[in-house]
This record gives sequence, C-alpha cells and structure tokens, in this order.
Amino acid sequence: MDLKNLIKMEILARGVGRRKEAVAQVQIVKGTGLFVINNIPAQQYLHNNTYSMLSVKAPLNALNSATVPTENAVITTEPSENSQNVNSNQTNNQLVSVSTDVLTNFEKIDTIVKVKGGGLVGQAEAIKLGLARALCSLTTNEIGISEEEMRKQFKDKGYLTQDSRVKERRKYGLKKARKATQYNKR
Repeated sequence: MDLKNLIKMEILARGVGRRKEAVAQVQIVKGTGLFVINNIPAQQYLHNNTYSMLSVKAPLNALNSATVPTENAVITTEPSENSQNVNSNQTNNQLVSVSTDVLTNFEKIDTIVKVKGGGLVGQAEAIKLGLARALCSLTTNEIGISEEEMRKQFKDKGYLTQDSRVKERRKYGLKKARKATQYNKR
C-alpha cells in the first residue's frame, strides 16, 4: 500500500493501543477486508504466529460471533403466548438480517496499523486494544450495532482493558531491578 493511497482513503475510525513498550495506531478505512501492519500483510508481519493472529483479530471475531445467532438459538421474551411467539420469530429474523449486514460491512473494512516498540507479542496485544477502541468509535449506521452494545461486549471479554504491567526500573546498587551481587561471607 502506498502512502498516497492511504491519504485518499476515508478514515472511519481511529484507536491507539499500548502494551509494555509497544504503541499501535489503528485506522479503520473503507476497503476490501485487508489487515495491514506497517505496510506488510498481518500474517507475514507476525511471522505466521497463530497466537498473535488470533489475538489481533479477536475483537473482529468477537463482534461477528456475538451478533450471529445460531440456528438452534431461541430468543426468549415475556411469558409466552401465541402472538408473542410470532413476535419472537420476527425478532430472530431481524437479528439474522442485521448480523449478515454486519458481516458484509466488516468485509468492506480495511484495518491499517502502525506499530512500533516492544516485541511481537507486545505489539499484538497493543494492536488488539487499539482495534477494539477503534471499533467502539465507529458510528452505529456503518455497522448496524449500537455503540453501547458493542462496548459492553468488548468490556465483558476484556478487550478494552489496558494491561498496565511494564518492566520494573533498575535500582542503584543492584545489577537489575532486583538482582544483587552474590553475597560473600568470607
């Protein structure tokens, strides 16, 4: 992808994620479903690491799986009567149509990531947080899900929680944060 093409694209949402020393800037633009990290396809950038790929795409997969009801799923309403069962079937059909719209909308979205610092695992976690934040800032009419509902799904799965653990600083008189020289009695 060229920088000129990135400038011409309409940016739908942005998000920033951090983990350890890694900082990821995520942009969601209209496109064909590409996932690009530092102008390299995500699979290639993450060295075909399955864990990292699953971690990075987890917010997208969670959103898709949460909105698509299974065939055997039954949506329960108030105490059932015949008229309410008909309404239940109608809402089920509406949910299926909304979820297929969501899936087609995500296929039309490109995810462009700039990430620096840290290692691959830290970068993958930073991208996951940035992507979840960017998806939460998308407007409702673009994906068909309300912002509150999306935030609740992400919050319940822990995608919006920043992992604040970082490397401990080195203290004077020690070799590392806690490593001291060997004690010598004589």
